[in-house]
Amino acid sequence: MLRVPYTNDYREWSAVRGESRAFLEPWEPRWTPDELDRTAWRLRIGRYREDYAQGTAIAFFIFEKASGKLAGGITLGNIRHGVSQSGHVGYWIGERFGGRGLMTDAVKVVCRFAFDTLRLHRIEAACIPDNVRSIRVLEKAGFRREGLLRSYLRINGIWQDHYLYARIADDPPGAGTKD
Repeated sequence: MLRVPYTNDYREWSAVRGESRAFLEPWEPRWTPDELDRTAWRLRIGRYREDYAQGTAIAFFIFEKASGKLAGGITLGNIRHGVSQSGHVGYWIGERFGGRGLMTDAVKVVCRFAFDTLRLHRIEAACIPDNVRSIRVLEKAGFRREGLLRSYLRINGIWQDHYLYARIADDPPGAGTKD
């Protein structure tokens, strides 16, 4: 189940992020000392709302169906219209929720929303070549590897190469391959 984040999600969000810190840090920008503070949370929620109002990004939280517990997050960002009609998907999942297919399902749902509702043509995603789990998520969700982005993002304090993946609106779901 997906829904937009609410201000009152703070406790559950900070708990799942905090308990998953060692699991998440290798794949994310370096955490700030106040990463899980309530003030930083309010700023984050404000950015989510501003991005949504401007039409540039939509953040969703992922909830486990059976328990209703917050499991992770996914953002459709860098939304561009005009000749590009594209966006970029990024995501994270709490360690105890990994390996259950929740993220693959969430990526598929967000892509359908992007293609059917927002009328986007292309969705991109980038992941570190060592992030085997993320690669599996993208390929199961129908993304195709298009290339290598050298020194693309500063992750955990280090400039890292990333694979570029993309899915086009008329690609069949689950048709991801390594080109």
